[in-house]
Amino acid sequence: MEILMATVIAVLTSCGVYLLLRGRTFPIILGLTLLTYGVNLFIFISGRLNPGSSTIIGVGEQYADPLPQALVLTAIVISFAMTAFVLVLALRARAELGNDHVDGRISVEDVKS
Repeated sequence: MEILMATVIAVLTSCGVYLLLRGRTFPIILGLTLLTYGVNLFIFISGRLNPGSSTIIGVGEQYADPLPQALVLTAIVISFAMTAFVLVLALRARAELGNDHVDGRISVEDVKS
């Protein structure tokens, strides 16, 4: 199970970094989203996978750690606000500049179409 989670985290992080290096704003937004998913999953998994453990209130000899869950909940709220801000910023830049390039330059593909 740990190898599967490590692979999922690695794929999410690598795809997020790849999309962050693109020159357009929409892939950057998707890259930030994938990167936050990877980091959230990493933080959540850092609390260890205990399938037989109970929550704070319950009967059991092992208890689940609530700190990673609280950190992930906070990170989800922050990433949602960041994604909304970057999306509005990208839409405003698209309206002002007429294209969606990060640096505002016109590429060869935009000239052809």
